[in-house]
Amino acid sequence: MNVHSLAEAHTPVITPPRIYYVHPLHLRGIDAWDAAFAHAAALGFDTVLSAPVFQRGHATSVFVSADVERLNPELGLGDSVVDGVSALVEAARRHGLAFMLDIVVGREAETRPDDGGPVDPRISPTVSGSRAVGTRNADEEAALVATWTDRLQTLAETGVSGFRCVGLATIPADTWRTLMSRVHERQRQVRFLAWTPGTSFDDRKALATAGFEASFSSLAWWNLRDRWLLDEYELQRTFAYQIAFPEAPFAKRIAHGTESSEILKRRAIRTLGLAATIGQGILIPMGFEFGAAMPLDPMHGHGTGIRGLKSQSSFDISQDIRAVNDRLAAATPGVGTPLTLIAGSATSVSALVQGDHADLRQADTVRVTVCNRDLRRSAATPFNAIREAASAFLPLCDIARPERALDADVRLAPGELRIFEGTASRPVLSAGAAIDARAAAATPRLAIEKVTPAVDEGRFPVKRIVGDVVTVEADIFGDGHDPLAAVLLWRPVDAQEWTEVPMQFVINDHWKAEFTLKRMGRHEYLVEAWRNPYAIYRYELGKKHDANLDLTLEIQEGINLIKAAEDHGPQRVQPELTALLAALSQENAEAKTQRLLAPETFALMARADRRPFGVRSAVIPVDAERKAAGFASWFQVFPRSQSGDANRHGTFDDVIGRLPAIREMGFDVLYFPPIHPIGTTNRKGRNNTLTPAPNDPGSPYAIGSPEGGHDAIHPELGTLDDFRRLVAAAADHGLEIALDLAIQASPDHPWLKDHPGWFDWRPDGTIRYAENPPKKYEDIVNVDFYARDAVPALWETLRDVVQHWVDQGVKLFRVDNPHTKPFPFWEWMIADIRGRHPEVVFLSEAFTKPKVMYRLAKVGFSQSYTYFTWRNAKWELEEYMREITTQEPKEFFRPHFFVNTHDINPDFLQNAPRPAYLIRAALAATLSGLWGVYNGFELCEGRPDAKRKEYADSEKYEIRAWDYDRPGHIKGEIALLNRIRRENPALHTHLGLTLLPAFNDNVLFFEKASAGRENVLMIAISLDPHTAQEADVEVPLWSWNLADNGSLPMEDLIADRAFTWMGKIQRIRLDPSMPFGIWRVR
Repeated sequence: MNVHSLAEAHTPVITPPRIYYVHPLHLRGIDAWDAAFAHAAALGFDTVLSAPVFQRGHATSVFVSADVERLNPELGLGDSVVDGVSALVEAARRHGLAFMLDIVVGREAETRPDDGGPVDPRISPTVSGSRAVGTRNADEEAALVATWTDRLQTLAETGVSGFRCVGLATIPADTWRTLMSRVHERQRQVRFLAWTPGTSFDDRKALATAGFEASFSSLAWWNLRDRWLLDEYELQRTFAYQIAFPEAPFAKRIAHGTESSEILKRRAIRTLGLAATIGQGILIPMGFEFGAAMPLDPMHGHGTGIRGLKSQSSFDISQDIRAVNDRLAAATPGVGTPLTLIAGSATSVSALVQGDHADLRQADTVRVTVCNRDLRRSAATPFNAIREAASAFLPLCDIARPERALDADVRLAPGELRIFEGTASRPVLSAGAAIDARAAAATPRLAIEKVTPAVDEGRFPVKRIVGDVVTVEADIFGDGHDPLAAVLLWRPVDAQEWTEVPMQFVINDHWKAEFTLKRMGRHEYLVEAWRNPYAIYRYELGKKHDANLDLTLEIQEGINLIKAAEDHGPQRVQPELTALLAALSQENAEAKTQRLLAPETFALMARADRRPFGVRSAVIPVDAERKAAGFASWFQVFPRSQSGDANRHGTFDDVIGRLPAIREMGFDVLYFPPIHPIGTTNRKGRNNTLTPAPNDPGSPYAIGSPEGGHDAIHPELGTLDDFRRLVAAAADHGLEIALDLAIQASPDHPWLKDHPGWFDWRPDGTIRYAENPPKKYEDIVNVDFYARDAVPALWETLRDVVQHWVDQGVKLFRVDNPHTKPFPFWEWMIADIRGRHPEVVFLSEAFTKPKVMYRLAKVGFSQSYTYFTWRNAKWELEEYMREITTQEPKEFFRPHFFVNTHDINPDFLQNAPRPAYLIRAALAATLSGLWGVYNGFELCEGRPDAKRKEYADSEKYEIRAWDYDRPGHIKGEIALLNRIRRENPALHTHLGLTLLPAFNDNVLFFEKASAGRENVLMIAISLDPHTAQEADVEVPLWSWNLADNGSLPMEDLIADRAFTWMGKIQRIRLDPSMPFGIWRVR
């Protein structure tokens, strides 16, 4: 226990009473009283307190006494107060109980007879029929004190242990002080308890020093949320202790009401627990334990005692009361320490936090009582608020179940109260200083923080395009106010020397510098900072010179700095330093000062600077990729469907014939699904059936047959020479070929026979077929990257497969489902390939969780498919674009917006009208530098399969013959979008995006700007393919330093006309026939 003060150390320990309160009119005869005492003892009380037992006035309550020298005849205990009370004391003692009485000092029954008139409803029954006495003058007050001193001493001599003093405001606090002090002269052990509920706070402050041992809490009227109870509690801490009660004697019962007995019982148990928490002592009025609904009546009593109350029971919580009393009895007596209330705004649970010391910082233990205000619903605890309040005492353990600690998962049942306790945690002490003072002095004195751009603090490279300017920023600071200097150091990784760029101070310790990526491949940079001694000197010299001070000593200090630089600086600047010193030696003081302050001198000293206290940041890698990694327009075809005849397998030569039409639409990349031999085992039939017809070609993703595997070509497409000819022809048309890298195998792949150790075989000798839930691929099995013989053979073989196709002229790879293969493999393989061929680009087809998609980008994938496919609403598109353009992914994640794929027929496009295709094309082509189209989109093909996930009659499972000129196509609009993309650098990246207000949820309005804002577009796209949409849009005139009513010259890139927007609010209309507008700032 804490010792709060020397005075407290010498104060006798006072044990707060556990009081069972009885109504004497319910107890007729000594046997009824004896039964009540036995009942109280069984419940764990140590004291019985009775309402006044004196003879009352005519038709008055028991609190209005007519003769304090005589007993109330209704009690059946005789007439003598001394004899009757002595008998009650003796009976109580036989059960191990103390006996206390209520007293009302300063009021007595009216002496005039009752005239039988109506009762005044404004007067409480407890005082009705009484009058104040002994307060009119000093003589009356003295007489009152003398009379009551004798009465109380007499009662004390019978064995009464104390008194609850009711009607405190009837007489002054000083009178109470005098009365109690006189009683204590002869009966020191007598307790005086002040019934404080209902009295003013000012009265309580006065009464606290009057000699009362205890006060009473107003808990019974608390709503478990408002803080007035804590104000009262804090005020009454000046008493020795406080006594709480779940319901007040002679007041409304908790069990009174129309709610179910279950609800009423919960409330009773909860309030009982709170009373035991808030009070150091407790008072329970008789009948509370039985759920008595009718309040005690100060005018009447049934006289049947405990038996009569029990017969009216709504519920019985005797065991709960006994448990509370046992806990209070076992507690160490002490003064109540402050309470802290936590009432969560998002939960119905309140918490009371209390330590064993007035200052929680000095406490050894803490107790947290949590209770659910809601009697019908369970609720979570305000765990975080409790944890913060009791942070020095974790864990907090349930006193009923010590193994259960309070955490975020704890929920309270309806009306439940639980108590958690914690002990002050022992601090973690270091074994000793990690380093000695000399080593500490050698650690960096300056700090370099928040170096950007960086990905995971340099663990992965930042992604940029060759030719980009990389803006490096950092916070640089140190102790004191001395000037610092900083440089940016960068280099290609194949260079030995760093290129140094001075960093410029911006504001608030923030510095900036830039470098340009002039070569493709891996680069790296770091930031170096140091204290600049000459800058420090020059700054101070300038201040002193401005103040016209004597600078003799300062001039010599500057000369000494230059001499030190001459002695120890770089050889290349020594001649200039020598010349500088010679010039200084010939000048007067003013000329010397001006030379020492001159910019030329400062620049020379910067080149000679030895950079004291220099510190470097971590090295940050940067990948400079070719333009196609960030800007390209992809078109996908199945080569086998390019013959124009569904009954004839297409060839590479057929694809060559399609090149002009594809290029005419403005695409610059032609992407093929796998072109390798297709297995026959479990071959898929049309529409993904398991019953193929003899001529069904199967899925090209079932790679491998006796004709070969991933490094071979499906024989019906042509030969390797034919493929090389196709690559060359595509290049002649401005197209680049992209291949699909699908790391999987049909059961017929040569790998299964030649390298069985690359697979995970089941006990029955089979291999589980591939799955990508919810899809199943019965015609495919997967390799196991960590199988018995897989490392390094499988990894190197897959690397060699990629290298093989790179050697054939392929530099773009769309990788199928990379999220189902290990990150370490991708990081190693991509680094290996790009280390020799930095022009190679990998596109990740990973429709999976965001963090996995981002990790794949970090480990080396240049581009990624995205959630764009499923983002249709304005808020969805804006939220996603903010994520990838303004947050961390902008440094490493390049979105590739495919409007559709051979695996995905988007909901927005299924059986959709032509404008739906224009909408999705415009969104993809303008929001991202990378966009892609799967063959059929340009024809507005959207028929879904039976599951409405893929296309009906999918090319994955059959050869299709397309009518590329069928009515309703959008080839012209696609060509227009691609032309606008090529001509406007703002559309060469997903960055540079600013989402702008459009006051219509069906209209997306945004700005795309190139670096330096040399090319700025305003773009509006309707998201409604069925009806025309209008919207007021807000043009950011402030970006051009224009007023809200300014004019901005524009060019309509769709209609090819020039015009001017006047004012920042413009009205636009978008029709389904052309649901987008693109305007360029002239």
